[in-house]
Amino acid sequence: MRYAWVGMMLALGLAAPATAQDGQKATASFIDGQGKTIGSATLIQTPNGVLITLDLKGIPAGEHAFHVHEKGVCNAADKFMSAGGHYNPGRKQHGYLTAGGTHAGDMPNQFVGADGVLKANVLNEQVTLGSGTGTLFGGDGTALVLHAKGDDYKSQPAGDAGGRIACAVVKK
Repeated sequence: MRYAWVGMMLALGLAAPATAQDGQKATASFIDGQGKTIGSATLIQTPNGVLITLDLKGIPAGEHAFHVHEKGVCNAADKFMSAGGHYNPGRKQHGYLTAGGTHAGDMPNQFVGADGVLKANVLNEQVTLGSGTGTLFGGDGTALVLHAKGDDYKSQPAGDAGGRIACAVVKK
């Protein structure tokens, strides 16, 4: 009995670090090109990556590329170029249709109806809210960026996704 209790405590102790970051949360507030707040994202660490829940309004209807960018800066005055390129700690090629891809920042296109509302859940398996490779909180931080056009999933370096129309800095 004593050994069973010790074994159970060791198992629980060893499991704690692995599950400690599961459920960890972060938030991001989206602004448009005029600096107006247009919605938010909630990010939750799961055992399979980071689940990003989007809730935005005032987005033009159509298909829009959605990426994680390498800097946690969203300056509307520079059309969000301050967010840098796609987040790519693995130094891979861009795109789901590229043999050498994908960037950690690559995510599926999002579709917006005539009402301008974007509500979606996106799982990114290449990033983490924890530490180490793929962390969204290293160096300069990261930003979520919505583009004017859909990503073609192959053009280098960014999928021919057009201008940046909304941006959100990821915060703990």
